[in-house]
Amino acid sequence: MTWSHPRGYDPMVACSALWKEKTGISIDWEKRSLQDFESFPVEELARAYDLIVIDHPHVGQITAEKCLAPLDVPGREADRNALARASVGRSYPSYTWQGRQWAFPIDAATQVQAWRPDLIEAAPAIWTEVLALAEQGRVLLPLRPPHSLMCFYTLAADLGRPCVVDGSADLVDGETGETAFEMLCEIAALVDPACLTMDPIAVFERMAEANSRIACAPLIYGYVPYAVAGFRPHRLAFADMPVAGGTSPVGSALGGTGIAVSAFSAAREAAIDFAYWIASGDVQRGPYAAAGGQPGHAAAWEDDAVNAATGDFYRDTRATLEGAWVRPRHDGYMAFQQRASDRINEGLAGRQDARSVVADINRPFKESFAPAAAGLNQPPQPARIARKQAGPL
Repeated sequence: MTWSHPRGYDPMVACSALWKEKTGISIDWEKRSLQDFESFPVEELARAYDLIVIDHPHVGQITAEKCLAPLDVPGREADRNALARASVGRSYPSYTWQGRQWAFPIDAATQVQAWRPDLIEAAPAIWTEVLALAEQGRVLLPLRPPHSLMCFYTLAADLGRPCVVDGSADLVDGETGETAFEMLCEIAALVDPACLTMDPIAVFERMAEANSRIACAPLIYGYVPYAVAGFRPHRLAFADMPVAGGTSPVGSALGGTGIAVSAFSAAREAAIDFAYWIASGDVQRGPYAAAGGQPGHAAAWEDDAVNAATGDFYRDTRATLEGAWVRPRHDGYMAFQQRASDRINEGLAGRQDARSVVADINRPFKESFAPAAAGLNQPPQPARIARKQAGPL
C-alpha cells in the first residue's frame, strides 16, 4: 500500500513491473489516503506488509517496536556506500538510526518554493518580497498540521538558530522561536484563512487552476508532477525557498520517503533486494523518474533529461535540499509533532502571544523523550505502506 498521489503510487507500480520481468517476483500495490492508516498500530501494519515506505521521523518509533529489518546486511557494503554518496542533502542519513540503516531514500523533498512563471517574472528571493505579493492576495501557504510546524522549523533554522533534535535543551530558544512564530502570524494574516486547513496538494491545485491569481507558495514541499506540462491547466515552477535570515536557503525541514522492509516479512531477502534496486541510480533516474516519481538519488537530480521533463525542478531546488534540516526522530516525536502543530495553528487562528505559544511547544518537546511517563505516546500518523500479497512478493 502506498499513498494515493501519482508521485507516490505510479513509480512503484512501474518499477515493480520491471522487477517482475527481471526476477519473476511480483509486487502488487494499492493506494489509500494516508489518514486511512491512523487507526492501525505500526506493529500490526508491519506484520501485514513486506515493504514499508516511511517518513524518516518515524524511524525511532518503528525501530523501538522492532518492526523493521535493518538494510545494512553483510556483503552489500559497496552498494550502501554508493547510495550514501549519492544522497541528496541528508536524505540517506535521515534513515540511519542507532548505528543501523533502516531505509533507503527513494523520494527526496523539502520545503521549497512554488511559483507561476506566467504570473510573475521570477520567484521571490527574500521573505519581504513574499510579503509584498501576499499583500496583493497572490500567496498561499499550506498550514494544515503538520505543515504549520514545518514552516516554523524552516524559518527558525533559516534565521540561524535551528531547533534542537536531542532533548538536550528547549526545542527552540525564546528569541528565535518568537520571531519565527511572529513571521508566520504576519503572513497568515495576509493569505486566505483556508490555508489553515490546506496541505501542499490543496495549495498546488489552487495555484494550477485555469483562472488562479496565486503566484507563489513560499514554503511548500515540492511535488514534481505539478512541474510537468499538461499535468494541470497551468504548469508550476519550483525554486529555492526565499531567504528569511542569511544569504542562502538553509534549514528547510527535510521531507521525502524511504523504502524499508518489515522485520516480520517471510520474504525478507527478496524485499531487501528490491529495496536496494529501486533506490539505485539507474532505476531512480530511469523508470522511477519517468513514471512521475521524485527521486532521492543524485543521479536523477543531475540528469539532463530528467530536468528537461520537469522544467528544471531538480536543479532549481537543489541548494535548498542540500541545506535542509533533519527533524527529531526519537520514539515519542510523532505525537509531539501533532501536538505542536495543533498549538501553532491555535496560535495563528487566534493571533496569540508568541511567547506563550513557544513555551507551549518547548514543554511537551522535552516530555516527548519520556513518552510513557508523559502520556504523549498516542498512536502517531502511521507510515506509508506497501501491502504484502499472498504468494510471491
